[in-house]
Amino acid sequence: MIREKKFKISKFLRYFARTVLLILGILLFIFSLLSGTERLGGGIIKIIYNSPNALPWLILLIFIFIAFKWEILGGLLILSMGVFTVFFFNTSDNLFVFWVISIPLILMGALLVIAWYIGKH
Repeated sequence: MIREKKFKISKFLRYFARTVLLILGILLFIFSLLSGTERLGGGIIKIIYNSPNALPWLILLIFIFIAFKWEILGGLLILSMGVFTVFFFNTSDNLFVFWVISIPLILMGALLVIAWYIGKH
């Protein structure tokens, strides 16, 4: 009985974190790919020129894929990326960016680690 309840909680946390991360990762990737192209003149070529801005979010999408395969590794990578964004993007100076980028990554990475732990014990 308790084992089934733990399994349900673990499953919910896993799917919730993966879904939120996938939505957030895709939105951030698209936003970073397209933002800035209007000042460059727009068009496909300008999107390609602007593509290095999307590299961190492509890495996030790779980490999310890893989380689908190996939950603990993906969770730790995403959690560390969330902490990394606080310093690299200096999100602590802008609370909106801090709450939209860093906190969700930290929380969802932690949820994946917790889901793995609950599922194993």
